[in-house]
Amino acid sequence: MSQGYAIELYFDPALENQVLKSWNVLARRQISTQLIEIESRPHITLFSTSSIEPTKLEPVIKAFASKQEPLSLSFSSIGSLSNDNNVLFLGPTPSMSLLQFHSQLCELMKKEGVEIGEDYRPDSWIPYCSVAQDVPKARMAEAFCVLRDLKLPVTGYAMDIGLVEFSPVREHFSFVLGNTQEA
Repeated sequence: MSQGYAIELYFDPALENQVLKSWNVLARRQISTQLIEIESRPHITLFSTSSIEPTKLEPVIKAFASKQEPLSLSFSSIGSLSNDNNVLFLGPTPSMSLLQFHSQLCELMKKEGVEIGEDYRPDSWIPYCSVAQDVPKARMAEAFCVLRDLKLPVTGYAMDIGLVEFSPVREHFSFVLGNTQEA
């Protein structure tokens, strides 16, 4: 049964492969395989909620995506969230374009009557790309060391926005940023 929905920002293939490389290294070391097991895709979560109507949001997100340009991203830090899930992540260098993109999406969600949870409000949102979940506490230091061996920063572009249901992850739809479908 579904635990919720998320609107996610996806990367160009080269950046996605860099993130997948970190997932695979952590999996080979048997530190964390959760993201692979739930069939996630490397992403930055822009918004998450327990209930949403995907069919109602699809045309809204499609129109939003068509007015946006791909976003330049640079993952320059490694971090951990202070919750019970023992999540490790790559943190993007904050940019005005990323923060404005997120803020515009939140405004759009509010206009659609979708409640924005505290963690995803523009004044409290922390953008990040998960690379490990449920890391055993005793192996957190080792996981950090493994991730430090990545050659940061890794750079690329956010190219698509999509809506997924989780867990396991099931994509409802995704759209390329920018009006690249013109004839």
